[in-house]
Amino acid sequence: MLEHTPITHTGRDVDRHASRLARLRDVLTAAGADGVVLAPGTDLRYLAGYDALAQERPTLLLVPAAGPVTLVAPRLERARAAVEVRLPSFTLLTYGEHDDALAAAAAALDLPDGAEVAVGDRTWSAFTLGLQAALPGRRWRTAAGLLAPLRQVKDADELAALARVAGAIDDVHRRVPDLLRAGRTEREVAADLAALIREGHDSVSFVIVASGPNAASPHHEPGERPLAHGDAVVVDIGGLLDGYGSDMTRTYAVGTPPDGFVAAYDALQAAQAAAVAAVQPGVTAGAIDAVARDALTAAGLGDAFVHRTGHGIGLDTHEEPWILAGSDVPLTPGMAFSVEPGFYLEGRYGARIEDIVVVTDDGVRPLNRVTHDLVVVP
Repeated sequence: MLEHTPITHTGRDVDRHASRLARLRDVLTAAGADGVVLAPGTDLRYLAGYDALAQERPTLLLVPAAGPVTLVAPRLERARAAVEVRLPSFTLLTYGEHDDALAAAAAALDLPDGAEVAVGDRTWSAFTLGLQAALPGRRWRTAAGLLAPLRQVKDADELAALARVAGAIDDVHRRVPDLLRAGRTEREVAADLAALIREGHDSVSFVIVASGPNAASPHHEPGERPLAHGDAVVVDIGGLLDGYGSDMTRTYAVGTPPDGFVAAYDALQAAQAAAVAAVQPGVTAGAIDAVARDALTAAGLGDAFVHRTGHGIGLDTHEEPWILAGSDVPLTPGMAFSVEPGFYLEGRYGARIEDIVVVTDDGVRPLNRVTHDLVVVP
């Protein structure tokens, strides 16, 4: 049985989400889109504050460019959704196990023939195809290009959350040297790191411990390889705190670093520092990538730098802006992203240095404070 329940909320957090909704509607109007459909995921959390369960029963936030907002949710999620959605007013449309949720959503969206509907990129294909079948004659597009520009620029509360979680991951990296000993496996070190991350975060997002030749694989999964004297060890870790992510990489050495590594690391450290220093409002994301890439190329390591220089961070650990060669996205105060050049020499070793930085009105504010120097442990 379908039930329509009007919901109203007040409060500072509600006002924040109401402002986001208003800005999204401005974007929809400017883009010629008539409405947007969002499924569980970080876009929904950003817009409405609701961390909905992604499941076979559809949960869909329906936002027309003008008109009332509707959240379609399973009846069993009604009590939670009524409390957790932080919009000032919306209709909660709940459905039972035998109701056609997608037909109900299509009717609630109520857009005319020829209207353009944007769909969030976390929406399952079964739901998108079902909506398209229920709404023939409409035009469809991804909502990613509409929401990403809003999410790229963080407000004061988001920046404070990112600073807190960056401090928490700093605390973990300060304890990494105590865990790196010859004979310990990557997996053992990773398990200890996960436990340390949980001490200061709500959850663990990822743990990379890559030693010796494994450090030449940027996204290496920790395995049974024991650390050995002469290894370079890349440690890339992150977690979530109050919904926002940390992501930080440092490179260590167990005993005397391998031949040629120190000179390459010095070049990497200089490249990362130069890229951070280049962050300014109005500079393009591609220009920051070029600073790091040109420095490593001058040191003979350009071909060993195999990924972009960075990525945005917020509710998602990886989100826009991409600090990528050729990107013409201008940096704006409030943007937060990683600066993480690296080099990877297959069969030998690799290294990466990563900080999260924030674009300020007159420059840059790094959020991570742990030394960038190569830390050598006995």
